[in-house]
Amino acid sequence: MQLIDIGVNLTHDSFDHDRDQVMQRARDAGVAGMIVTGACREHSPRALELARAHPGVLWATAGVHPHHATQYTAECDAEIRALHAHPEVVAVGETGLDYFRDFSPRPAQRRAFERQLEIAAENGKPLFLHQRDAHADFMAVMRQFEGRLGPAVVHCFTGTREELFDYLDQDWHIGITGWLCDERRGAHLREIVHNIPANRLMVETDSPYLLPRTLQPRPKDRRNEPMYLPHIVQELARDRGEAAAAVAAATTATARAFFRLPEG
Repeated sequence: MQLIDIGVNLTHDSFDHDRDQVMQRARDAGVAGMIVTGACREHSPRALELARAHPGVLWATAGVHPHHATQYTAECDAEIRALHAHPEVVAVGETGLDYFRDFSPRPAQRRAFERQLEIAAENGKPLFLHQRDAHADFMAVMRQFEGRLGPAVVHCFTGTREELFDYLDQDWHIGITGWLCDERRGAHLREIVHNIPANRLMVETDSPYLLPRTLQPRPKDRRNEPMYLPHIVQELARDRGEAAAAVAAATTATARAFFRLPEG
């Protein structure tokens, strides 16, 4: 299987001591490409640096996660726009709303989200979106930009059947992570992932977070890595009633088309 992990927090400090080995293990596992998530003023430039150092293997997003929305100043907006001048930056985000944690005030989250949607409307790049416990406001903000945006993926989808169909009705893409493998929180996903059309489905680890709970043996440090993406694909394929190879081929083709990546 040749896979693309569309969401890897490879700039996270837990990878500082073995980032090259993490990438090698991913390649050995069949992960041919990775999108490095840029989620704040500090890490979006680092994501670009990694992508430029590993052409054809890594690409980057650039944006500000709702947790960091208070840092979205005019200077920050200029910095994010400058990052998007580079071809290695293939999507706007991670951006959206998170009312589960509320690490930033909700008005600040909405303002930062709107500013980044303006960038996407202007540059035509795909959107890498985050939504947790904020579905109504999330949809309301996105509707303000209806007809002005390119493709969008709701990354790390953990929502309800109703939310899934709202997104699919907009022709948005869906990113599935190891949340699927969590019997405490992800059981409902197993019942609905078969509804996602193959050309709207992508896979991701969200490393170093969301280590699949069904993984055996589990690493002692509990750190997730891109090399575990095939495990997620196996679980996803079972829930969709499809062969793992078919899910792998489809999600890879979808990711290449969505992010406009060259053929591997």
